[in-house]
Amino acid sequence: LDRLGFKWGKELVHFSYGMVELPNGKMKSREGTVVDADDLIAAMIGDAKQTSEELGKFKDMSEEERNEIARIVGMGALKYFILKVDARKNMLFNPEESIDFNGNTGPFIQYTYARIRSILRKAQAEGIAIPAQLGENMPLNEKEIELIQKLNEFGAAVEQAGKDYSPSGIANYCYELTKAFNQFYHDYSILGADTEDEKIVRLVLAQNVGKTLKNGMALLGIEVPERM
Repeated sequence: LDRLGFKWGKELVHFSYGMVELPNGKMKSREGTVVDADDLIAAMIGDAKQTSEELGKFKDMSEEERNEIARIVGMGALKYFILKVDARKNMLFNPEESIDFNGNTGPFIQYTYARIRSILRKAQAEGIAIPAQLGENMPLNEKEIELIQKLNEFGAAVEQAGKDYSPSGIANYCYELTKAFNQFYHDYSILGADTEDEKIVRLVLAQNVGKTLKNGMALLGIEVPERM
């Protein structure tokens, strides 16, 4: 392109992709083992719906809402599983593993976001006003400080992903933040905190984790559901 006289030729970066393989072996067009993208997407959405139903995530939902969440989760599982790996390397895409609601998967992050939204809705129903940020001298324990530090790494993760032309950096940051929040949520009650100040601190933290996860996943082209 540079030789042809396009001034922007030198600014382009050639981005090479590795091969995506399936558990039953390599895809080979000559042998008819190619997987059609539309068929794969439809299968992922179907699997997401079935798994969600088996895990009881569709309680009190209309059929329309179930279908929409199945679409969001199925597409999120597919995109995340591929994007969490360095695109230059060959990878094994396992549809069943990608739908898992635990581990380094899209549905795990999506479910955590939906859990946070549920907590915030309950707080709103109780009439709790959640500030946008913490005031000075608010009580913070060690785990809360660690969570704030992890939130603070988001900008650097996005910047590095841009420099490396590697969205996997954002995917893995979202996973690490999700793990940190779930550990915190396991160790400390949010709405059942001992004091009002502790409750506000944890609600502000949850609110910001949710916002960061939504922004990070959006950069990967992945939606997050308000409830699951």
